[in-house]
Amino acid sequence: MPLASPLVFFGTPEFALPTLAALAGAGRAPLRVVTQPCRPAGRGQRIRPSPVAQWAVEHGLPVLQPERVREPGFLAELAALRPAVAVVVAFGQIFPRPLLELPDQGCINLHASLLPLYRGASPIQAAVAAGETVTGVTTMLMEEGLDSGPILLQEETPIGPRETAGELGGRLAQMGGRLMLETLSRLERGELVPRPQDAARATFAPRLTRASGRVDWTASAAALANRLRAFTPWPGLTAELRGAPVKLLRVEPLPEPAAPGAPAAGTILGLRGGGSLAVACGDGSTLGIEELQRPGRRAQPAAEFVHGERLRPGESFT
Repeated sequence: MPLASPLVFFGTPEFALPTLAALAGAGRAPLRVVTQPCRPAGRGQRIRPSPVAQWAVEHGLPVLQPERVREPGFLAELAALRPAVAVVVAFGQIFPRPLLELPDQGCINLHASLLPLYRGASPIQAAVAAGETVTGVTTMLMEEGLDSGPILLQEETPIGPRETAGELGGRLAQMGGRLMLETLSRLERGELVPRPQDAARATFAPRLTRASGRVDWTASAAALANRLRAFTPWPGLTAELRGAPVKLLRVEPLPEPAAPGAPAAGTILGLRGGGSLAVACGDGSTLGIEELQRPGRRAQPAAEFVHGERLRPGESFT
């Protein structure tokens, strides 16, 4: 790979911005920035450009927004640029073989996990939900399999005990930009040998939906606390109480031992001294809910919520 290889960049969400900015700042401005078409977003569902499209336009970089990257017209336009490499960060479409083979030196993807762990669309959330204490970023050569290509470089980082997926994602995005620059430089100097992933260790992180944030009270209190961190800022953690949804905003497992004949999961046990609302969970564990919110209302501390709703021990979340 020659020095300062001409490249194209594929990316869509905010997570991709630090890598794009790092490339431009290092004198590696892409020949084209490829991102998803403008979509409806926000409460008003106004048509808006992706964060990557907006950043690229503001910084004078040419943008392509194909509806499908397998379209012959798009592939022909990209081929005419003769890029040496494609840098891909959370783009959002599957690459067909003709696109994977188009850059002379292939497509390099930044993935927000320590592959082969958490292949797929939500690696950050999956790692936090699983209670992992360490994660990281990986650069890899793309192939037709799902995040299965050979690894180029990896960098680890600890996950804070209260760190949310949103907070972790911001850190990983910055790490990823630096790691991509190092990957390109070391490839150009011939210092990297791609190494195959151990498929036997692979785990998967499917795309999140609103339903992913539905509380399963049969899980342990620790698991629910991890899921809340994982699903912050989206989709959150939501249960039902008296037939209407309520969002859990702050929770903490409580050190209450399981008692004989423990109440069913989801049963409200009452307020505790620290001001949290104790709820029975799976494995005889207890979750302390510190802050809740009904749709369209302000967030409330647990004690205020309990008094306002006139909750009684023995009622249940579902």
